[in-house]
Amino acid sequence: MSSQTLPTGLLSPWSAWGKYNQIAFAIQQFISKVQTATLVKIVSCTNDGDLSPVGYVNVVPLVNQLDQDGNSIPHVTIYNVPYLRVQGGANAIILDPQAGDIGVAVFASRDISKVKSTQAQANPGSARQYDFSDGLYLGGMLNGVPSQYIQFTDEGITIVSPDTITLRATTIAIEGSVTISEGLTVTEDVMAGASGISLESHTHTSEAVGTPTSPPIP
Repeated sequence: MSSQTLPTGLLSPWSAWGKYNQIAFAIQQFISKVQTATLVKIVSCTNDGDLSPVGYVNVVPLVNQLDQDGNSIPHVTIYNVPYLRVQGGANAIILDPQAGDIGVAVFASRDISKVKSTQAQANPGSARQYDFSDGLYLGGMLNGVPSQYIQFTDEGITIVSPDTITLRATTIAIEGSVTISEGLTVTEDVMAGASGISLESHTHTSEAVGTPTSPPIP
């Protein structure tokens, strides 16, 4: 009779029949309290793409709970869940989660609240284990088609933005040929090659007597 099952954690008529079924039911009760990983939806994020330390998200688990009659009970919001940022030292890719994103959350085996508050090694904040309160958001899954992205293919790398792409550095070095399919606007002067000839202020030499010169004509 032990092969007949109800939703995990619910007492069946055969759960009390014999030691095996009694032990199996007790084990199921304990396992049902263990949180491992699940899909969640982002409710909000403390960051919105600005330059700031990695923050937290509020999430709602998407797989509903069930009562003894099989009725669904939606989960409540889980607050202050640390989210993953690809970062090494002072180098990072800033891509903060947004409300409505779907992604995977995992749950720590021990209370991580003290590590969250101190960002240092610490003892567990309590005796809880595998609890919803100790979630970590790892990133997006099951989301739609992006409109802004970096795409890696066998043919190369494509960077697409519906707005502006900004490169900011002391020096930007480009190795290889450059093809510009649209107009190019430069806010500062352009120096050509090793000669350092200025595009903005170079002069033209005439073959006439005295070799007069003239600057570029706007």
